Amino acid sequence: MQCNVTTVCTYNSSRSNYTCTCEDQYVWPSESCTTYGTCAGFANQPCQCIHSLPPQERLCQRGVIPATPTNASVHTSTTPGPKTPDLNNTTKNNINAIDTVDTIDTVRPGSILVDFTLTPNGAFDYVTFRQRLTPLGSLEQSDFDCSDTEYGVGNVNERKTINCTGDFVGTMTAECSSSGKWIVIKDRCILRVFVDLLERSRNLPAENITGFVTELNNETETNRANVTESPFTVVTIVEILNNVANASIQQDFRANENVMQDFLSTVDVITSDEAQETWDGLNTDNETDSTSSSLLQSLEDIGDTLSNTPFNVTTTSSELSRIFNVMTFNSVLGVNDTTEVDIPDINITDFTIMVFSSMQNALSARTATNINDSVITSTVNGDVVLVKLNNTVNNISFTFDIRNESLGNPQCVFWNFELLDGIGGWDSTGCELKPDPNETGKVTCECNHTTSFSILMSPFPSIPALSYITFIGVGISMLSLVLCLIIEVIVWKPLTQNDTSYMRHVSLVNIAVSLLIADIWFIIGAAIAGAGKETPVGPCSAATFFIHFFYLALFFWMLLSALFLLYRTVMVFSQMSRCTMMSIGFSVGYGAPLLIAVITVAVTAPGGGYIRERDACWLNWDKTKALLAFVIPALTIVAINFIIMIAVLYKMLRRSGPTTQPDERNAMVVAARCVAFLTPIFGLTWGFGIGTMVSRDVGVHVVFAVLNSLQGFFIFLFGTLLDGKV
Repeated sequence: MQCNVTTVCTYNSSRSNYTCTCEDQYVWPSESCTTYGTCAGFANQPCQCIHSLPPQERLCQRGVIPATPTNASVHTSTTPGPKTPDLNNTTKNNINAIDTVDTIDTVRPGSILVDFTLTPNGAFDYVTFRQRLTPLGSLEQSDFDCSDTEYGVGNVNERKTINCTGDFVGTMTAECSSSGKWIVIKDRCILRVFVDLLERSRNLPAENITGFVTELNNETETNRANVTESPFTVVTIVEILNNVANASIQQDFRANENVMQDFLSTVDVITSDEAQETWDGLNTDNETDSTSSSLLQSLEDIGDTLSNTPFNVTTTSSELSRIFNVMTFNSVLGVNDTTEVDIPDINITDFTIMVFSSMQNALSARTATNINDSVITSTVNGDVVLVKLNNTVNNISFTFDIRNESLGNPQCVFWNFELLDGIGGWDSTGCELKPDPNETGKVTCECNHTTSFSILMSPFPSIPALSYITFIGVGISMLSLVLCLIIEVIVWKPLTQNDTSYMRHVSLVNIAVSLLIADIWFIIGAAIAGAGKETPVGPCSAATFFIHFFYLALFFWMLLSALFLLYRTVMVFSQMSRCTMMSIGFSVGYGAPLLIAVITVAVTAPGGGYIRERDACWLNWDKTKALLAFVIPALTIVAINFIIMIAVLYKMLRRSGPTTQPDERNAMVVAARCVAFLTPIFGLTWGFGIGTMVSRDVGVHVVFAVLNSLQGFFIFLFGTLLDGKV
């Protein structure tokens, strides 16, 4: 057996360690030599001896044969200078250059490479230079006014345009507002499906029209939410409808009942209430203000292509009647029977009538005279009726149901496509208003031509004197209520000795507090919304809620005052504790009004019918009749108080003998007088308030303004000043 010895280790007693030496052609790895140290006498030789027994590498390894030196390589590294906030400071840069020759020791051919060493034969050269920097300018740190992930960053009035995403194509342009938000000022996004339909509609063969209109209606219904909120999608659909109508005319296509059902259903979607805000934007934009006129034109054009058979089409908000061979015509039309059409002595072969109940959302109320007004106050206040005849008529009559009875000054108009340089607008030429004093809620118009008809109505002109009367009266009322409360605090103890007087003054204080808070909220509401302005939903809803609640609290405390008086008059020998009366008073005085106010909000607010849409922060009447939640309780309490007062006066006049103490009898008389005066005043006030909703008489509005604004003064007068004890 033959073996090669590679490593010999001996114990060195003088140093108390091992000395391990490699045999010929074997060496220790360089790491072992560095870690444990080289033995004396081996300094100029390869590392063959160390002063320890390595725990991991117990044996020497085969030695290496020196290789031919490689060419010198140069490595250059740069260390950046230090950053300093002061540009006047001197910066220092060090550039280190390495000029070395690397030597690689390799094993003999056929052996396994186990180690290599890079040995530089040169030293580092250090190059140092100094340079003073000259400031060229200064930079100030600043924040952007607007920042979000969609539009990025920008400053006030800066505009940015981005591409539409998702199912939309096109662009959106937004402007940085002073509030720090990007506000969209131009939405050119179009649903991709309608871009494809638009391209197909430009070369639409007659045989494909029926299926195409069905597809258009299906896509419009499917994407209803996106369609009604996308202005340029609506513009695209109107262009498609025009292309369909033109293709039908050019190819002599006859639209039957099914085609018109889909055509009108598409129109229903884009003219629905959900799209009203979209149309408001389109009608005020110079680029798209003719879109509504184009929509009406497409309906007139498609009306010329109907099949020669009678049929009727009814959709969600429109009705079409195709009629043949009649001598005269009189019928009530519209989805809710809201328009009567009368055509005497026509003797025509066929004609078509379309009635639209939602077209007012799309058609602007612009005319030749109001086009330059900053705010167009008129509105389309009835159905839009389109009549297509195959000959001329000299007399056609329309009777429209009025949508909003708070508007007045009706005008009978037709849509003139040539008006305003082709934009289109309402024109009254050839139409005349026919007033009928026996008809309420209706307007009758007679015209001597046929096209698209409707009525324009505007708000009653505001009376500046009413505003002055109201605010001066409210000021007097609030001052009177403050004085009333101050006096009550001063004289409270001596005037509340008996139960009758105590509850009278408790009721009076709560009546005064309720009306004072209601007046404060009235002023807040007047600051939020003014005449002719739209009411902001959030702030106006809050103001309306508190006005409603505290006005109701006033009436319920009036009711409690009368009920306590009735109790003390009828139940002479019955004694209810003050604590019990107070519990009943506050539960009814504030609990009942709160319940009514909350229910009113819950029922009407989700549908957008809680507050008025314009002019003032108050309960809605036209849409939901929410005002009844105040009027009915208030007038009911007035009626109950009248009955109570009759009973109290009857009992007091018939009572004989000293059944009550003089002080208590005086308190009952004062309480009765207060209720007797305030009840008719409050009842009369809100009776005139109802009258202002239906009457245009200036006198009614003035009387209501005076009585309503001075309620606090009347409370101070009859509740405090006329009390002899006070």
